[in-house]
Amino acid sequence: MSIKPLSILLVEDDLVDVMNVKRAFKKNNISNKLHVAGNGLEALQLLESLSHDEIPKIILLDLNMPKMGGIDFLKALRNHDNHSLRRLSVFIMTTSNHDSDKINAYDLNVAGYILKPLSIQSFISSVSVLQNYWTLCEYPD
Repeated sequence: MSIKPLSILLVEDDLVDVMNVKRAFKKNNISNKLHVAGNGLEALQLLESLSHDEIPKIILLDLNMPKMGGIDFLKALRNHDNHSLRRLSVFIMTTSNHDSDKINAYDLNVAGYILKPLSIQSFISSVSVLQNYWTLCEYPD
């Protein structure tokens, strides 16, 4: 099985969490291109500025962010004029364990809802599982 050269968008406002994701990618030998946006508004602007071939297939999304949080970003994404953006696979990675957040996220067709682990080793393991998921999946061109 070969690893697909798809890019990933991380939407996260906490710089420590961004560094943890990058560290987990390195520990798991994940070489996929990683775009980073600090909130939902930045993420939408980034996605809209990319060519069709550059659009990431996977989004790792925090919920609690300034300017535009994760749920508002998901609503905008799922209702976007660009069909390629509507179809993106989104994984929530958050500290929020509220059922209302989980329900809202799944109502907006997220691929998964992951609670951020407290230890870096647990986080590295979680990212490894995500990598296994996205290497098995087929995506439209």
